[in-house]
Amino acid sequence: MSITRASDIGNYLYCHRAWRYRKDGFESANKTELAVGTELHRQHGRKTLSAFLLRGLGLILLLVSILLLVAYCTAQI
Repeated sequence: MSITRASDIGNYLYCHRAWRYRKDGFESANKTELAVGTELHRQHGRKTLSAFLLRGLGLILLLVSILLLVAYCTAQI
């Protein structure tokens, strides 16, 4: 029994023939393009993670600034 991965399902839905060739052990003829695509996906993943972390940092800074404003206004009363 073999494990079916989500990428296998995606590959099958994209192109049944390419999926079967890969399962039968045939090598892809466009290795350069595949390597470039893999690198582009890695770069996109890094950018997405950076954006997620920066958004979280921005929300934390916003919360801290609101708390400081409330504390300042409370001290002025």
